[in-house]
Amino acid sequence: MKKLLLVALLILFCVSYLKAQPGKTEIAKWQYDRNGAVSITWDDGSINQFKIALPILNQLNIKSTFFIITGQIPGSQYHARFIGRPIKNIIAETANTPTNKDNFYERASAAGHLGLIGTLDYHYKAGSLIDDNQPEAAYKVIDELYSKVRHGDFKPGVEHNTEYNDAHGTTWDQIKRYAAEGHEFSSHMVTHPRLAALDEANMLYEAEKSRLDMLHNLGINYTFSAEGPFGTENERAVAYLSKVYPALRNRMPEPWLKEISRSDKDTPGNTDKEYVQYQRGATTQTPLPMMKAWVDTTIARHDTWLVLTHHGVEGIGWEALPATELTNYFTYIKSHDDKLWIATFGDVTKYMRERKSANIITDNQNGKLVITVSHPLDKRFYNLPLTLKTYLPLGWQKAEITQNGHIVKAEPMSDDNGSYLLYQAKTNVPLVITKL
Repeated sequence: MKKLLLVALLILFCVSYLKAQPGKTEIAKWQYDRNGAVSITWDDGSINQFKIALPILNQLNIKSTFFIITGQIPGSQYHARFIGRPIKNIIAETANTPTNKDNFYERASAAGHLGLIGTLDYHYKAGSLIDDNQPEAAYKVIDELYSKVRHGDFKPGVEHNTEYNDAHGTTWDQIKRYAAEGHEFSSHMVTHPRLAALDEANMLYEAEKSRLDMLHNLGINYTFSAEGPFGTENERAVAYLSKVYPALRNRMPEPWLKEISRSDKDTPGNTDKEYVQYQRGATTQTPLPMMKAWVDTTIARHDTWLVLTHHGVEGIGWEALPATELTNYFTYIKSHDDKLWIATFGDVTKYMRERKSANIITDNQNGKLVITVSHPLDKRFYNLPLTLKTYLPLGWQKAEITQNGHIVKAEPMSDDNGSYLLYQAKTNVPLVITKL
């Protein structure tokens, strides 16, 4: 009996000690200590995204991410272009040498730049087959294309893809204004190609030149994120894009993140990963209750980041959704912002990576707590405040937090571990907590 009493007292002491630990600080899983995160993203930059959807978002004070095709914007420096040997040489070689793994990427890259109407479809079809791991079928598509080219089956002319054409009507000045309202703008390449069908030179042209136009017109903050068209998960394409952009919606192969792409029928389910990226893409056939259920799942799980992918709006763009449905859906999301952190794709990515790489140092200096949260990531991009929970020592009823000489707003709260302050803190800058 005495032993049991001693064990109970020891447990009680340990609990009291842990509660009394000065400055025990945790980083909340999501900013503002919400249950989960939601990012509303848009592909292609079709004109009604800005004329119709963006005002709805602004009215609700929701910040979105727009992956835009840069080559069609007036004032862009880089446009559709084939990088490589003279196209006439490539065409001539197809008469005697069938398409194979050694020449496919060059031929598929040139397919959309032949100066002929109708050839771009072959580039897209071949790229789709490569994305689906059907290379032999893709080779046959390219052979069929160049056979028709040699026989003069196509009319001369300049051709752009549907996504490229639907994006016409927006200027860099307008995009700058939208960015100033808090929306994230990210690259969707120069021309919206099938990246899986491009050779190295043309792959890098699409990625790097789009980034340069984003940098020149918007600044370095808008060169963080990108999305390879069609949500490609082709390993070769993703590897090239990852050299140019720190974050891709296509793939985020973090060891602590379970990825569910928008084409994947999987659900968050059970996982040993700390975070789940749950991508969902509503089409005209998606019931609104299902779309709302994605949100409900995010709220209930506490580990989920719902990444919504939208395209067309009110008749313009792929799978265009009506404004009434978007208003209903976004209003539903906003009604739960006490449980959801609604933020751009880039901000959620930055928060998770900062949190996972952060180091917390706590000092007790003359009765004050000095806390520094630091991380080794690139400070040009990774400068998002983190939400901290600092447990107060026993006997502290009130406290004040300052950072860089400014008072930090803090919310007193409590849980089973004791009383704590919940607040936003800049990384790599010490903060001081003083007992009042």
